[in-house]
Parts: sequence; structure tokens; C-alpha cells
Amino acid sequence: MNKILISVVGPTAIGKTKLAILLAQHFKTEIISADSRQFFTEMNIGTAVPNLDELSQTKHHFIQHKSITEQYTVGDFEREAIQKLSDIFKVHDVVIMVGGSGLYVNAVTDGLNNFPNVDPSIRENLNTELAENGIEALQMKLKQLDPVYFEKVDIYNPQRVIRALEVTIGSGSAYSSFLNKPKAERAFKVLSIGLKAERPLIYERINHRVDLMVESGLLDEAKNLIKYKDYNALQTVGYKELFKYFDGEWKLDFAISEIKKNTRRFAKRQLTWFLRNKDTKWVEHDYNPKALLPEIDNEILNLKHG
Repeated sequence: MNKILISVVGPTAIGKTKLAILLAQHFKTEIISADSRQFFTEMNIGTAVPNLDELSQTKHHFIQHKSITEQYTVGDFEREAIQKLSDIFKVHDVVIMVGGSGLYVNAVTDGLNNFPNVDPSIRENLNTELAENGIEALQMKLKQLDPVYFEKVDIYNPQRVIRALEVTIGSGSAYSSFLNKPKAERAFKVLSIGLKAERPLIYERINHRVDLMVESGLLDEAKNLIKYKDYNALQTVGYKELFKYFDGEWKLDFAISEIKKNTRRFAKRQLTWFLRNKDTKWVEHDYNPKALLPEIDNEILNLKHG
């Protein structure tokens, strides 16, 4: 257990990539991305993929390694990431993981054997569907997504049906697959480092990043992906709003304002998720590297000997 995974988390646009590269260079190691939006080759500008200069500074894994036409679940990522970590730990004592996708971070650090936390908006959507379409619609959805649990559950209990659906949809794995399994054991210890800032500053950085994305060609990127707009990978902020613009539903200025608003909401949910981990060491976004790195070194020593 002398192997350490440093997990860099925090809301979008706060500077996680910069810190991850700093740490990777300090420990002379490699980076694993746990940002589910950056897995896909066709999505570049709208997902803020590290630029060529950043990618050249240290070795990255799980950046644009899949196509949006491929099905890729959090369970797939967990298996591949753990294998990659095993390989890297043969050479390095410390590996850096960076990403704002809480479910994917947790998949690596804790495993998916226990029920994972999922985006609360999924439950909100299911409750809306229940109110609008009734329990029958949710029953059919559960039968399709998890026929094993459908045969076991009281399908007339909306709370149990919704719980099974939110886990299945949020994780990409059937609810029944999480039943009666022990918690995953890991052959490494985890040091979680979170970047923080005052909320107005986070929102300002988000708005600025969206403006830069638009200037860098986000509209052309989204336009080239219209034929794939129903794929799961593109049901995400920055693309779904522009598809409504291309369909004539929204004006461009409104679509861009919606991207900013929805990204701010996403950042708020990210903070809520990551604040659940009481062991995370929170660092100000404008940290001093010369002061921070010795602190991290001490944290590593304490973990190894703790």
C-alpha cells in the first residue's frame, strides 16, 4: 500500500488540468483523466480537452480514446482505469487522476460494487416522468434496462422503481448488478485534492471559458456533430443547447446564455458531490506552487506511514 493515487477534483473551469500537470511533473509520473466528457474523439472544444501544449508536458490517459458512436459506461472505465493504474504503478509510486465527473472518480477510488452516487437531476427527471406519464412508463423502462430486477421488485412501488432506474441510468450498469456485492478493495491509497474558489469567481471563469469556446469554433464543432445528436455522449452542456439553435428553436445569443447557465448549474452539482468527501484537502485556486508542493509531499508521507 505504498502506491498513492492523487485525485484532483473540483468544479469545471477552476484549473484542475494545470494543477494535475504541476503534480505529475513534480512526481515525474503520468495522468489519468476521469472527465467523462473528454473521453470522446469528436468532442474537443466543447469539453475543454487539454491543449497540445498541456498534453505534451506529461503523459495523459483516457483523453479522446473513444468515439461517440461507441457505448462506454462508467463500469467500462472503472475496469480499464484500474488496469492502467496497475501498469503505471509498476513504474511509479504516485499517479495523478484529474476530472470533474464525480461518479467516474468514485468508480476508481471506491469501486462500483456498492451503489454509486448519481446525478440528482436523474431522479428529478424520473419524478417528472412519473407525474406526467404514470408508473406504467417507468415500469416499462425498468423492464427494458434491468429485466432481472424487474422480476424482483414491487413494480407498483414508485420509490423503488425510481431508485432502480436512477442507479441504472446514472451508472450505466443494471441496478441488480450492485446487489449483494462487497466493497471493492484497492491496492493503493488515495489523496484527494480539491480546488476551490468563491462562487462568483467560479461563475465568472465559466462565462469566460464559454466565450473562448465560441471564439475557438464551438459552433462549427457542434454543427459537424448534428447527425449524432441523439447519441448519449452528446446529451451534455455545450452541445444540446446549440442543437436547439441549429433546429431553429433558439436564437444564438440565447443558446450561448443557456450554455453558461447550465454550466454554472453543473459546477454547483460538482461542488455538492465533492464536498461529501470529508477527507479531501481543499486548496485555493490561486495557490502558490512553492508552498503547495511541500504540503503535498507531507501528505504523501503521512499516507504511506499512516
